[in-house]
Amino acid sequence: MCAFPPERIVCLTEETVETLHLLGEDWRIVGVPQPTGRSDRFGAGKAVVSGFTRADIPAILELRPDLVITFCDIQGPIANELIWEGIPVHAFNQRSVAGILSMIRMLGAMVGARGKAEALARSCERRIEDMRNRTSSRRRPRVYFEAWDNPMMSGAGWITDLIEIAGGQDVFGRLRGNPAARDHILTPPQILRAEPEVILASWCGKPVDLDHIRHRPGWGALPAVRAGRIAEIDACLVHQPGPLALTEGLDAIFSALHAKEMLFHDATH
Repeated sequence: MCAFPPERIVCLTEETVETLHLLGEDWRIVGVPQPTGRSDRFGAGKAVVSGFTRADIPAILELRPDLVITFCDIQGPIANELIWEGIPVHAFNQRSVAGILSMIRMLGAMVGARGKAEALARSCERRIEDMRNRTSSRRRPRVYFEAWDNPMMSGAGWITDLIEIAGGQDVFGRLRGNPAARDHILTPPQILRAEPEVILASWCGKPVDLDHIRHRPGWGALPAVRAGRIAEIDACLVHQPGPLALTEGLDAIFSALHAKEMLFHDATH
């Protein structure tokens, strides 16, 4: 049965759990994905029914959802199975900062909270504009964002957007329009030729080994490695395309990009 607004929602990725929480509408959620580092704030006490690439279909059906929310083509088989079971499914596929803002507004409308969603989206937009103004006169370092190490992969499109808003240049920004993960796979020669001045690493699902990055063959010659400008970004802040990426995630990227610049400024004033 398709109800409006839905009162028994299953979210299969965390950014929609997070958004509903910030809208004060998380009482509607009955099922959530396997928790990560965000679990202290979002989705606590809800039934865990999925990972990212798998879902417990019988457990979802037992929750009698009137809406299941999925994300991207990877969850397509899950969505298809639920649709065959007669469950209403909505699949988001936001791949940019603009797409995240649209998702917030659309999800708010779907649960009858259009006004609250508009307020949340505008709050995020103000933070983004403030960050653009803050970085407009700064030098823009060349940045390599490593989303995975084996194979090495660049960040998703919204991460490229965040790097640019925070005052950097993503050396593989040309890949931002590619939705498939395989289209973000890189080779060591490509990265060496790009000569990044800053390396930001955020391996989804495991901690970053910064020492391993420093000692990769030939990487000692990279400007980022020579200058010691390698930093880990908390995966929980940037890998899910939701409000947290536009706030705490953006702040974390800014801090990593401009840390040495800010230290120098403090030492001379």
